[in-house]
Amino acid sequence: MSHRSLAWLTIVGTVWLLPTPAAGPRDLEGLWTNATITPFERSKEFAGKEFLTEKEAADFEKRALENANRDRRGANAEADVAGAYNDFWFERGTKVVPTRRTSLVVDPPDGKIPPLTPAAQKAAAARAEVLRHLPTGPEDLGLPDRCILWPTAGPPMVPGGYNNNYQIVQAPGYVAILVEMIHDVRIIPLDGRPHLPSNIRQWMGDSRGHWEGNTLVVDTTNFTDKTHFRGSDQNLHLVERFTRTGPDTILYEFTVDDPTAFTKPWKGQAPLTKTDGPIYEYACHEGNYGMTNILTGARAQEKKGVK
Repeated sequence: MSHRSLAWLTIVGTVWLLPTPAAGPRDLEGLWTNATITPFERSKEFAGKEFLTEKEAADFEKRALENANRDRRGANAEADVAGAYNDFWFERGTKVVPTRRTSLVVDPPDGKIPPLTPAAQKAAAARAEVLRHLPTGPEDLGLPDRCILWPTAGPPMVPGGYNNNYQIVQAPGYVAILVEMIHDVRIIPLDGRPHLPSNIRQWMGDSRGHWEGNTLVVDTTNFTDKTHFRGSDQNLHLVERFTRTGPDTILYEFTVDDPTAFTKPWKGQAPLTKTDGPIYEYACHEGNYGMTNILTGARAQEKKGVK
């Protein structure tokens, strides 16, 4: 058992032994989902429009669900296989966010992520070039393919096609967040300790939390140079804010500041809504059978002269 797993069990066990308080403004505990069909960035269709009307939202929801339906067969065999799972396995949500914003990116005002710096563009192009070729080993594949980390699962916590659930547990001096996607756990101390030394890097960064009024503020640094959230690098500095806004809602906000990757800081919102549980373990390709098959297929393609 890993130290991280042991710490998670310790926190959960501590909470079970504590009396259950009535939900309050600093009570973030529970099972939450950020599933939504609101796009991460604003589409050209809604350029210059920050919020949708009620009718526009209903029309968009209907159209988006029809377009995303994976039960429609592909036009040819290749497109059909590329569709992967059928629609049963997706839980992307059926609604836009309650505010009816046209994007999860809220700043800049145009709802778009600021451009990458020249250095970050060059690094992204180099990564894409590696992925164009058959992998010689697992290291040539991205973190999701290796079941190490799903970049959008957090931090920051933004929705994807499925596994958009989180469990938040609070104990004296700590907040822990179980991430359904690839089942990571973030353990966030609240005791004012400093960040880890800069030479120690972690997949999900090094998080430290504190309360500002009734808002939990989480400051995360010390990311690796392999996470690449939306093009970020090891200098990513992330600030998250969790504010309980109702019995079934948390306003989740985040600010991305990475001067070597983005031309300016930017912000997003991904509201959390109470959901039923439990969260079952998502074992990804347990036993790494998926990776074995990927590399076996690559070797078979090489024998056919594919590069």
